[in-house]
Amino acid sequence: MLDQLLSPGLGLYLVMVFAAVFMLSQGLIVPAFGDARKTERQIRKRLAQVASSSHRGQLRSLLRDKYLRRLSTTERFLESLPGMESLAHRIEQAGHQTLAYKIVLLGFALSLLLASVSWWLTREPAVAVAFALMGFYAPFLKIKRDRANRIASIEEQLPDAVDIMKRALRAGHPFSDAVNMVGQEMEGPVGREFALTFADINYGNDQRNALLGLIERVPSMTVTAMVTAVLIQKETGGNLAEILDQLSRLIRARFRFYRKVRTLSAEGRLSAWILGMIPLVLFAVVWITTPSYLPTLLEEPLGRKLVMGAAVLMLIGTMWIRKVIRIEA
Repeated sequence: MLDQLLSPGLGLYLVMVFAAVFMLSQGLIVPAFGDARKTERQIRKRLAQVASSSHRGQLRSLLRDKYLRRLSTTERFLESLPGMESLAHRIEQAGHQTLAYKIVLLGFALSLLLASVSWWLTREPAVAVAFALMGFYAPFLKIKRDRANRIASIEEQLPDAVDIMKRALRAGHPFSDAVNMVGQEMEGPVGREFALTFADINYGNDQRNALLGLIERVPSMTVTAMVTAVLIQKETGGNLAEILDQLSRLIRARFRFYRKVRTLSAEGRLSAWILGMIPLVLFAVVWITTPSYLPTLLEEPLGRKLVMGAAVLMLIGTMWIRKVIRIEA
């Protein structure tokens, strides 16, 4: 029995279980306003258009240099490596204060640990490499999930923030004071972000760059729409309180629509979970009840090819179901 538990088939089965659960959780159970690549590309394109005439990029570079000067020589070198600035920006968007190089080092540590354990159990290079890749990407996936959840939380609180700004403007307060009221009266990430935006304005930066900084920290289509409306109003004129009132109604209607979509697609997501887990559950049941059926499948070259082919087909099926039931913002 111990030889069966330490056989290569167990490692392959564990890899398939992890991959299936990961694909289902990442592809099917996502926030209503998730971190969609198409939406992110649209945000970046719009941000580049809005910020084309500003000096925000230069200011961000200066802040980055000032931040690096506060670190030790070793940390400064590690934080200056290629890709670290982009990773640090995503960590900031996720609401964490961890240095970027520490996330990378944690990934390498988990990769080495899981590769060593899987090699000790299975003696299979492919299984060890698969677990090493899983361990390395685990911290980055955690940052990605925290970032998506934080952005979704800000979007959910944004209509209330817009209502506070609208009431402040109708009471005769300037726009900067309206932003400050949101930072003071609201809790959670949206209050902190608006407080940072007010501090940016209060310390001498103009409102345009401060609002562009808000978009950089919260790359959300909803926040981009709010900032774009404010910037256009400041250039063309109009009643900003009325614009914010209409924007608040639009955001709430959008949330109602997506909640309805998630309710109607719940059956599809449950079906995806069931279809994705049935082969793995049956494999586990056969492994426990009649283990003599499986050695041919797991130890013969043809059997392993069939298992890998089944895993690829499961991946294709999961991605297809995700495309069918998921509606992007």
